[in-house]
Amino acid sequence: MALRTVLVSDVPSLPESVYGLSEGLELSKPNSFRLPGFSVIGHRGIGMNVLQSSDRRTRGVKENSILSFNSAAKYPIDFIEFDVQVTKDDCPVIFHDDFIYSEENGIVNECRVTDLSLSEFLLYGPQKETERIGKTLMRKSKEGKVLKWDVDLDDSLCTLQDAFEQVEQTLGFNIELKFDDHIVYEREFLVHVLRAVLQVVSDYAKDRPVIFSSFQPDAAKLVKELQSSYPVFFLTDAGNEIHNDERRNTLEEAIKVCLEGGLQGIVSEVKGVFRNPAAIAKIKESNLSLLTYGKLNNVGEAVYMQYVMGIDGVIVDFVEEIIESTRLMMIRPPPSSSSPLPSPSKDNDGVITRPEFSQKEIAFLLKLLSQLIQN
Repeated sequence: MALRTVLVSDVPSLPESVYGLSEGLELSKPNSFRLPGFSVIGHRGIGMNVLQSSDRRTRGVKENSILSFNSAAKYPIDFIEFDVQVTKDDCPVIFHDDFIYSEENGIVNECRVTDLSLSEFLLYGPQKETERIGKTLMRKSKEGKVLKWDVDLDDSLCTLQDAFEQVEQTLGFNIELKFDDHIVYEREFLVHVLRAVLQVVSDYAKDRPVIFSSFQPDAAKLVKELQSSYPVFFLTDAGNEIHNDERRNTLEEAIKVCLEGGLQGIVSEVKGVFRNPAAIAKIKESNLSLLTYGKLNNVGEAVYMQYVMGIDGVIVDFVEEIIESTRLMMIRPPPSSSSPLPSPSKDNDGVITRPEFSQKEIAFLLKLLSQLIQN
């Protein structure tokens, strides 16, 4: 199906009725969804790749690959997060970037992932058949430099069906529905793409837990309209990046999107929550779950702060380290008299409960959060 694109800046605000919402819609609290306790979720499997980083952990295993997913499954986590796009012949594939790069005879070639057929997409990088040689896979950094996609443990590109069939069955999938931030998509196109994804989920998910999420607010609402079996979360930068679509810029707008579309939760960039901790109560009052993502989620202390603040889970790159650090913090011995923070307690069933904080202790936490954000 052909993609019709226009610049975001050229498109006026559209009425809700264009997106299948009735005029005069009253906001109502969606059906609640709760993750199993405080969840640590593997980002693109065992962690995203940052090719220019000096930290070897960011180049350990190819992100968004079967190898990465099953590596994450070795740890006590409930979900992994990964990115899904749909090829021009309607096959959902797992890949983060809008464009894919290769190099041939010293010339770098760029293709939009959704302009490729499945067979063309799978030609990039290592091949499943060891005797075949794929195209050299490159990646453009945020700084605009195109680098060879070198990691310690490489793997071939994969489809959504591959993931359902080859990843440990007990591991839940947080499927991020990827769309280009600079394109306004027509409803017909969004429905077509989402149906292709939902068909694979219907055919292969079986009993696997699945969560859908998207930065594209209309896609998030539509996937909720098209199915009722799986929860849908709205992704937001929460003001860390400013978008032409106002719905993407604040936690307050994210709450509105969820209530309008009957979504079950929000996934926010963590700094947006730390800057606006009062939004947590508003989100909970709206019967929504709250997850976070971002670099600070690779810092154990920042993750523990979110735990005590009532956030439901974190998407992290350093799965092993965060699992271990949070485990230690959640079972740490009682604090000394000089410690500013209380320890978790256990209920009558022996289950660890979140500690309660006084206003003084909350002020101390927020001061620490401010320092973290500035660093």
